[in-house]
Amino acid sequence: MRNAECGFFAECGFFADCGLIADCGFIADCGLNPNCGLNPNCGLNPNRGVNAESGREPIRNPQSAIHNQSAIRIPQSAMTTFDLVIVGYGNVARRFVSLLSEQRRTLAHDHGVAARVIATATRRHGYRYGGRKVEASSTLQFLGDALAKSRAAARKGRLVVVETTTLDVLRGQPATSHIRAALAGGAHVITANKGPVAFAYRSLTRAAARAGRQFLFEGAVMDGIPIFNLVRETLPAVTVAGFRGVVNSTTNFILTAMEQGQPFAAALAEMQARGIAEADPSLDVDGWDAAAKTAALANVLLDARITPHEVKRQGLTAETRQLAVAAMAAGRRLKLVARARREGRKVVASVGCEELPAADLLAGVEGHHNALVLETDLLEEIAIVQRGGGLTATAYALVSDLVTIARATAPPRRSARGRRSL
Repeated sequence: MRNAECGFFAECGFFADCGLIADCGFIADCGLNPNCGLNPNCGLNPNRGVNAESGREPIRNPQSAIHNQSAIRIPQSAMTTFDLVIVGYGNVARRFVSLLSEQRRTLAHDHGVAARVIATATRRHGYRYGGRKVEASSTLQFLGDALAKSRAAARKGRLVVVETTTLDVLRGQPATSHIRAALAGGAHVITANKGPVAFAYRSLTRAAARAGRQFLFEGAVMDGIPIFNLVRETLPAVTVAGFRGVVNSTTNFILTAMEQGQPFAAALAEMQARGIAEADPSLDVDGWDAAAKTAALANVLLDARITPHEVKRQGLTAETRQLAVAAMAAGRRLKLVARARREGRKVVASVGCEELPAADLLAGVEGHHNALVLETDLLEEIAIVQRGGGLTATAYALVSDLVTIARATAPPRRSARGRRSL
């Protein structure tokens, strides 16, 4: 596919028939508006509404292909097309891009959201802007240059930096610096990296408020399960006093497998083959991933000011298999439990193996499933169980955050009589 004004470039996984149109907000295979201004050399035939090379027939009635339609169709004038700068173009980011393509009709029709990737920064393949490879001495320099070139989109609130680099449990870098630079450059930020929330949540939130931009991170804990959205959007006047949960899929899978007689190494290898275990398995096994998630949850839900280093931590050890088998024989279950609770003016947090009674909700969390129990003042305990997870769930969290930005920045809609709708 050729790179042209439409902004599609194969290096980032976008093709001319993927449906993410740069400027017009229309979907390529659901009837393209011939007045959208796309260069015909980009491979899109304005008269047919499909890729000229694909041979696909146009859909004459675009809405007939949309399931679960909302009652009100988003008018073209209400569409928001986001320009995306992706930092860290690994498995999560690639699935995010493909998910945007798969859900393009729903996003456009129900939420007024379209998107295009304008830049990527990868450790392996270098830096690209507008489909062309560019030179930069560091990711921060590249990011600064990309933000400067995208000032128009930033001024309109349409520029989003997607930070999906890997977790650093020592300092939360370089992801934290990437996010600071993005906010300073006028971009919204969405991330699936738990490091910045675990190490710098308060300062990054303040930076986003000063910039008038959104900093969202739903994918940082338990993939795409809406933990942070649940508390922020649906629990007004409720105080979260503490939480406990099974939040690391790899260690829970290993514990379940060892109860059934499977060796530790074989269980870990299976999780790595599925792409669920961290790139460095010690982050999972030694409890660092769970500690980072615990710090992130505590900082957001309990207004704590802690880092993963302040979470009391014990991972899986050589004796864990024997303990798991013994607990199972006694009708109990061994789980790696993450917990935090406010005690006076302090927040006390820990990660470690605990023997739980069979009736405990966390004891029934099997395999790579996760669960979190929130302790609240008004609603007592609220439990969220994730029976699944993985790459698509994490990528969905990024999509969800993008829609949240669109809702937060969209102008108020008016009713048919010209009044603001409630």
